[in-house]
Amino acid sequence: MTNRPFFVAWLTFLLVAAPSVTLADVTSADERARQTEAQMTDDERFGMIHSFLGAATVIGMKADPRIPKDVPMSAGYARGVPRLGVPAQLQTDASMGVTNPGYRPDDKGATAFPSEILVGSSFNPSLARRVGEAIGRESRVRGFNVLLAPGANLMSEVRNGRNYEYFAEDPWLTGLMAAEATNGIQSVGVIATLKHYAANNFEHNRHWQDAIVDRAGLREAEMLGFQIAIERSQPGAIMCGYNKLNGDYLCGHDWLLNQILKKTWGYKGWVMSDWGAVPSWDFALKGLDQESGVQLDVVQWGSEAFTDKLRAAYHDGKFPKARLSDMVRRMLRSMYAVGIDKWEPAPPVDMAAHNAVALEAARQGIVVLKNEGSALPLATDRPLKVAVIGGHAQTGVISGTGSGAVTPVGGYAGQINIGGAHGKLGAARSLFLFRPSPVDELKKLLPSAEVEYDGAYTPAESALVAQRSDVAIVFAIRVEGEAFDLTDLSLPWGQDAVIEAVVAANPNTIVVLQTGNPVSMPWRNKVKGIVQAWFPGQAGATAIAEVLTGKVNPSGRTPITWPADLADTPRPTIPILAEKWGTPVTLRFDEGGEVGYRWYAKTGRTPMYAFGHGLSYTSFDYSNLKVSGGATVKATFTVTNTGKRAGADVPQLYLIGVGETKRMRLLGFERVELKPGESRDVTVTADPRLLARFDDKAQRWRMVSESYKVALGKSAGAPVLTAEAQLNSRLFGN
Repeated sequence: MTNRPFFVAWLTFLLVAAPSVTLADVTSADERARQTEAQMTDDERFGMIHSFLGAATVIGMKADPRIPKDVPMSAGYARGVPRLGVPAQLQTDASMGVTNPGYRPDDKGATAFPSEILVGSSFNPSLARRVGEAIGRESRVRGFNVLLAPGANLMSEVRNGRNYEYFAEDPWLTGLMAAEATNGIQSVGVIATLKHYAANNFEHNRHWQDAIVDRAGLREAEMLGFQIAIERSQPGAIMCGYNKLNGDYLCGHDWLLNQILKKTWGYKGWVMSDWGAVPSWDFALKGLDQESGVQLDVVQWGSEAFTDKLRAAYHDGKFPKARLSDMVRRMLRSMYAVGIDKWEPAPPVDMAAHNAVALEAARQGIVVLKNEGSALPLATDRPLKVAVIGGHAQTGVISGTGSGAVTPVGGYAGQINIGGAHGKLGAARSLFLFRPSPVDELKKLLPSAEVEYDGAYTPAESALVAQRSDVAIVFAIRVEGEAFDLTDLSLPWGQDAVIEAVVAANPNTIVVLQTGNPVSMPWRNKVKGIVQAWFPGQAGATAIAEVLTGKVNPSGRTPITWPADLADTPRPTIPILAEKWGTPVTLRFDEGGEVGYRWYAKTGRTPMYAFGHGLSYTSFDYSNLKVSGGATVKATFTVTNTGKRAGADVPQLYLIGVGETKRMRLLGFERVELKPGESRDVTVTADPRLLARFDDKAQRWRMVSESYKVALGKSAGAPVLTAEAQLNSRLFGN
């Protein structure tokens, strides 16, 4: 790797060199983009509409000679136009922090933030902004100007291996969180990339998978989350996914990209593909603006799409110049709007401050699912014998895997290769551990306790340790990530048997889960407490210990419904999981817009834990619910902390019915922090799209004149107060 001073000099030239042609003094990013693009040559235009995988050597490929040697390698590099002051695109993953899987040997590591599902559990959009801003700063200081985050797909399938990279199963919560993450990233002059648009909800055979979903259902759920995020943040880029949707690939989907995203919603940024998702040059005609990681398309499809093949189509008159210009202008527009053309060397990052952000995120997102008999928090004022069992808890906390995995400062506390099917993708599946360890953090907060660790080598061995302890804390883990889905919701490596043995030996058992999805828990009714820590990032062990000991009052709420059994889900079985990698498969999402808790409400099924569920060490009361109607629902109510300690609550307002028809939608929420005895008035005004149905024929949202029933509750399954409002009939929006 070239020495740092030379690299900085090169990067400064690349990004801030004065243009050789003076542009008019205009403030409009659109006008600037038009003026700049008009001065470009075709070679310069074609140079911008594809990117190269910068980390090719890490996956056994040769270094691409088209990438300058001094570029900091990462996910993607796309050429700029130095003579016009157009910066090269230097792209990096992703939502848990700046990734470094070995191709920047001089990089000492980044902050490993909690997973998006944990941040989503906070129900706190401002927290998502803080995390996004911090990741943006760490991207910028490394010279990266495009961040491939945030993820905004809905968790419509509980076995999806990438659910940990998304915020929620609900479009309103997802849209708000993704918007604020985007705003945070772009506030520091780095382009955010909203992904993976849209209906990219399952990993198995993702290049050959066709997701079948009706269009109205898409508009009411998956696409509505993206729409809300786009409206509230204007991300510079949007990434399309790998799979097909109703017969057409997402990155070559005219209806999805041209008709809806660009025409109906008026999106002005650019659409980039996922890496290895472009089998044909004509995707450029169907709305794709940039082919990403062209080397992977050679591996996947046999050739690059937007280089020689697209040029040939251009010269043959099959690909019009107007479209080429549009592709380039969209990129330029985002560059000017976010300001990456005005790049200046970034000041050093305060890593301690970023660790504090990671810690606060973990604190707010950890969810206490069960706390029987107030088993938690643990007593800190008397000696305890504490057994900590399993989950590598003596070493660290775990991370999700895939392109979003982050190498922390100082490296991993441990890395264990797991492997699996699917060739190189399977071989790359690993368990990553972040220090500090839960054992060490518990010892700090329980100075009078005797903490003993057992590695869960056998259930019988763990039971002996639990038997001689006052409390047993079992750490249970499951590795999840990109390119893999779960076949069921059980815990791997015999951990369910360990928990059964431990709770039989000591009924005072607490289970701490680190997973990216819900878990089937055959022992649920036997243990005293269950804490879902998701993938909590580098400060996760500290936050877990703080929640267990009561230093932090838990406030997380699960952003995904926990099924009692896979039989009680829209797809009890998924036959395509048995198909070999590379086999064309179809996956039906017949629930349409009734995703997650909406489906449970419609079908009358009772989940294990409802969407929005989470316990606190204090108590809250709701009162004075008043609602008004007309064009939408506006609700006011009072939240009171009726307990003995300060805490945060998340009151949630739901639509529960229209006339005599059951229909459930999250209309709004607010995270409210209150001292004991303190009250606060809250107002929620519902986005009318959450009350309406999408009329696919009219291509508008349709509200009917009817009585709309709403419930104020602690989760989708725990209504406290109900009310009704009369709404007017109308067609609106798009």
